[in-house]
Amino acid sequence: MKETSYFERVYDVVRQVPYGRVTTYGAIADYLALGSARMVGWALNHSFSTDGVPAHRVVNRKGELSGRNHFPTPVMMQQLLENEGIEVANDRVVNFEKHFWSPTELD
Repeated sequence: MKETSYFERVYDVVRQVPYGRVTTYGAIADYLALGSARMVGWALNHSFSTDGVPAHRVVNRKGELSGRNHFPTPVMMQQLLENEGIEVANDRVVNFEKHFWSPTELD
């Protein structure tokens, strides 16, 4: 049986984030009980070559688009979120609590 890598475990959770919702690096790290929020961010920085990982739906604990500079353009993360009906102002999700999704909803 093949062991799933940390990156793949992160990607599996991120693929479950519903359209129009966001989660945080820390929520994913807590759910996986492995590593830290920073490690989740590191994994997502490498996700662009992996199909179907909606990394734009992962923000920091304040709802800020802290990963925006890792996208092909600095505004792409915001554009992708706005395409899903999520309002962004000053690089931060408006009504963050309303849009937040916890990976514990998978259980």
